[in-house]
Amino acid sequence: MNCLISLILGILVLAGTSYSQDDKYTSERETMVKQQIEYRGITNQPTLKAMTAVPRHKFVPSNLIDRAYDDSPLPIGYGQTISQPYIVAYMTAFINLKSGQKVLEIGTGSGYQAAVLSEIVKEVYTIEIITELNNSASKRLKDLGYKNVICKNADGYYGWKEFAPFDAIIVTAASEYIPPPLIKQLKDGGKMIIPVGSPFLNQTLILIEKEGEDITTTSLLPVRFVPFTRGN
Repeated sequence: MNCLISLILGILVLAGTSYSQDDKYTSERETMVKQQIEYRGITNQPTLKAMTAVPRHKFVPSNLIDRAYDDSPLPIGYGQTISQPYIVAYMTAFINLKSGQKVLEIGTGSGYQAAVLSEIVKEVYTIEIITELNNSASKRLKDLGYKNVICKNADGYYGWKEFAPFDAIIVTAASEYIPPPLIKQLKDGGKMIIPVGSPFLNQTLILIEKEGEDITTTSLLPVRFVPFTRGN
């Protein structure tokens, strides 16, 4: 009888710890959205909802889990980072996504940006050139139930012609110029957002809008991203 009571108490303690952890991260996530994102002027509701829903702590290395909701980028290995929450939200909001759309992401990294996008749109196609990151992100997204994200290990410069055109393209690494294949794969009326500039200095986040043969570019804000890695 005593053993049974001890077992029940142990289960209750473990359950309480689990709920406590869930509550902790939910609270941190809500604070992140309110103080880091809404406070800075982002009001796009699908973006705010997605940022509140995605468990960012599941996308950072275990030794950095307590910093998952910090107002900063974090290293994820192989010289790459998970972007600052505000930048993820900013880029997502500026391409003004709709529920039935198809989006291409260049630079899967940890899979966090893809997960945020998947909360809003119908399909997300994401490309990562670093094999180890592609494999871990693909598994992570699958384990977390993001069934509308399709991952590919390849050079993102060439996009993903098989599934083009895309309603929107989001590039999460700095390129010295806008890759022409990506513009070609953007749907008429589509938008692309990409950091452009030297990989070792500040870059500028650029919004590209395509209307027929007309391509419009708008400079948004200075940023710092890891370099756009190319294949051999």
